[in-house]
Amino acid sequence: MNQHEIIDNKTFNTVPNWYALKIKHRHEKKVDFRLNEKGITSYLPLKTEYRCWSDRHKKVSEPLFSCYLFVHTPLRDRLPILQTDGVVGFVSFNGKPAIIPEKQINSIKLILEKKPCVEQISYFTPGKKVRIKAGDLKGIEGVLTEIRNNFRFVLCVDGIKQALAIEIFVNDLELI
Repeated sequence: MNQHEIIDNKTFNTVPNWYALKIKHRHEKKVDFRLNEKGITSYLPLKTEYRCWSDRHKKVSEPLFSCYLFVHTPLRDRLPILQTDGVVGFVSFNGKPAIIPEKQINSIKLILEKKPCVEQISYFTPGKKVRIKAGDLKGIEGVLTEIRNNFRFVLCVDGIKQALAIEIFVNDLELI
């Protein structure tokens, strides 16, 4: 099923899928906490950063995708989500909430677990599609790009027009 393809309304409303929520700026962690309090499955991808202040250095966790988080729910249960303080709404296309493929959610989780030095980059029109063929991230599919003479593997999260990138050896990739 294409991430923007909608199946019949009964199935669409009753089967849980992953959806992206648009969140008020700097409210991502609060919304994630509130949704979990309501028993709603949510996922807020966090990246680790080192921040420097004049008096100290500190390791902090920041949202990977600013103003977004993901929920796993049937659409019929969307009202408590939309009533959560800090939620702006579902990311939608043509008036329908965009389904985020579970494979992409699992890929984000695996990348953040195995490669903590992740950077969020602007979404772009994909180039060559590749699959990682070796190492901890074997099997994850994405796009190969080159930034500052280094090869990067890019995982595009189409539903929110965001992407994340890691440096990778081109020998660990295969064309799809």
